[in-house]
Amino acid sequence: MAAPIATPKMTPSNVAVPLLDLKAQYATIREEVRAALDAICESQRFIGGPEVVACEEAVAAYSDCAYGIGMSSGTDALLCAMMAMGIGPGDEVIVPTFTFFATAGCVSRLGARPVFVDVDPDTFNTSAKYIAPAITNKTKLIIPVHLFGQCAEMEGILDLAKSREIPVMEDAAQSIGATRHGRKACSMGTVGTLSFFPSKNLGAFGDAGMVCTNDAALADRIRIFRDHGAQPKYYHKWIGGNFRLDAIQAAVVRIKLKHLDAWSQKRAENACRYAGLFAGSGVKTPVIADGNVSIFNQYCIRVRRRDELKKHLDARGIGTEVYYPVPLHLQECFAHLGGKAGDCPNAEAAAREILAIPIYPELTEAQQAAVAGAIVEFDRAGR
Repeated sequence: MAAPIATPKMTPSNVAVPLLDLKAQYATIREEVRAALDAICESQRFIGGPEVVACEEAVAAYSDCAYGIGMSSGTDALLCAMMAMGIGPGDEVIVPTFTFFATAGCVSRLGARPVFVDVDPDTFNTSAKYIAPAITNKTKLIIPVHLFGQCAEMEGILDLAKSREIPVMEDAAQSIGATRHGRKACSMGTVGTLSFFPSKNLGAFGDAGMVCTNDAALADRIRIFRDHGAQPKYYHKWIGGNFRLDAIQAAVVRIKLKHLDAWSQKRAENACRYAGLFAGSGVKTPVIADGNVSIFNQYCIRVRRRDELKKHLDARGIGTEVYYPVPLHLQECFAHLGGKAGDCPNAEAAAREILAIPIYPELTEAQQAAVAGAIVEFDRAGR
């Protein structure tokens, strides 16, 4: 049994605590990264090549998948995979309403219709309970999102999808390395997508992403769609796009991947410490579902008067973020789909109450004590 995490005394202070400190992370890997980037500059191979292949193989293996296809971003990973799966006009794709815009935006870009479903009030992930009523004979894909670092309830989703012969795409943009009953994110569905946006647990030095799958034929199609649908070069069977991962981003991701488990463990320790600091207060801490191991890409608390609390913390130099203030079914660009307030009550409540606070690996105990102290101070004052 692991040793308990000590709970420091809460001490609200005027010391600034950023939501994320990438400079602190970079300081620990600076020389390794610079050496790799110098080698790429000397080689002058910036698109494709051995760095990209090595990154694809390493990330796929880490995710317990046979194939990894590097992408220009997490959004392009979603888009390219859907293109390769033939999603298009007249199709319906089921997505949770409480997620980053790209999940549904890519569906619409292909002329398909995103069908929004609610999420669990504790984990904020969707499940078969919410998906089943939304399935029609036009449903061509289900996209559960592994939000905030933990996997969705995949057993029920996969059983439901199998019974209806519908493929499942895991949106694991926030959850590389997260597991459910020992199975890695991206390895459970037909295909999985990852984002290496700099703020992610595994972040590049710009936009980057990857598609992972155990389906060899699908992997081949995704590679072709990634490069304008050409195979061989200049011969186009399909209309694809320019979704290639560049060598510089691949090198950074591959180097950081070696440290990812240690960073995730530190995030888990910080989450445990927060649980102790918030005990007995009115702050609701994250709920991790049975069988899940979270990587805590975000640490989202639920509080009354969320917007007031954010201002309170902003004034003290404590970084926060609202993920996400408006569920997708209520976004203006999707108004034509007919969504209205009350359609997804769990997501709508979460959008009013959730606030992400610092959780990054380099966060010190003193910084955590300051963050928690300021939040509990606000909570007690409002009781």
